[in-house]
Amino acid sequence: MFDAFQVLTLLLVAVAMATSLAHALEFPGKLRLEKNAYKVVQPIYYPGFTVAGLVGEAGGMLATLVLVVLTWGSPGFPLALGAFLAMIVMHAIYWLFTHPVNNFWLAETRIVRAGAGFFSFGTGKKDAQPEDWTKLRDRWEYSHVARAVFATLAFLSLAILAVR
Repeated sequence: MFDAFQVLTLLLVAVAMATSLAHALEFPGKLRLEKNAYKVVQPIYYPGFTVAGLVGEAGGMLATLVLVVLTWGSPGFPLALGAFLAMIVMHAIYWLFTHPVNNFWLAETRIVRAGAGFFSFGTGKKDAQPEDWTKLRDRWEYSHVARAVFATLAFLSLAILAVR
């Protein structure tokens, strides 16, 4: 049962890692886009990445927290704790750096249902004016590179835990 739960946790964290790593890998190409092209491309990510983020990040954080509890006092505890902390940092980067910028990218996009509530959460005012678009782009892109690093650390910690 424990082994199956470890595999499930690893899978959830892999989903979180995949989305952030996908953003990080497209980073060099997206930096070459002009403002109009970037603003057209940017909103295409939100539907799929929002679902994957919910499943991977929320599920991954919850599952790694359970692993922390299950491994308490064992040699695997530091790895489980490290994975959980990496997931927390990854998620914090999203809310502190990535999410506020989404308000700018989605200003001209009609979002309905749960997505409308999610993307409006914590964004009571515009984060920046349109002339700051390169700063917003860089903030969004670099935050995903940082998120990919922490997601990869979480994944590696869990992989090492699983093979020990």
